[in-house]
Amino acid sequence: MAALRGKLEVDVELKSNADKYWQTIRDSTTIFPKAFPHDYKSIEILEGDGKAAGSIRHFTYAEGSQLAKSSTERIEAADDEKKTATYSIIQGDLLQYYTKFLGHIAVIPVGEGCEVKWTGEYIKTQNDIPDPTIVKDFAVKNFIEVDDYIQQNA
Repeated sequence: MAALRGKLEVDVELKSNADKYWQTIRDSTTIFPKAFPHDYKSIEILEGDGKAAGSIRHFTYAEGSQLAKSSTERIEAADDEKKTATYSIIQGDLLQYYTKFLGHIAVIPVGEGCEVKWTGEYIKTQNDIPDPTIVKDFAVKNFIEVDDYIQQNA
């Protein structure tokens, strides 16, 4: 029998400086829709400052997104010193398939560049739902695009 509960993990090595990379991720509300309109139509802050724990943001994805049309996520934890953040999806299309979806991001300095570790923890609504590899693939694509963006705008 397939497990309802699961975890996906990925590490992405990047060229950008860890501090600069972390700042860009933290400023995603402003930067992402401008820099990546093919991914994000808009990101609105519904509660909080969009960065601190307890903040709630609503993402509207670009036309043709295979991921979802929109999602609302709450920042569960954020540590600027350690460069880590945890968020949960509290509304949106993904919740049709997963009763719980929690994402963790950690940016780790590696030489002059950095590495991003992303973990997605989830609980499926039923056994025959596939693992959310599409979410992982979107995250990886996004991390690489952010790296390119920083390199081009350095």
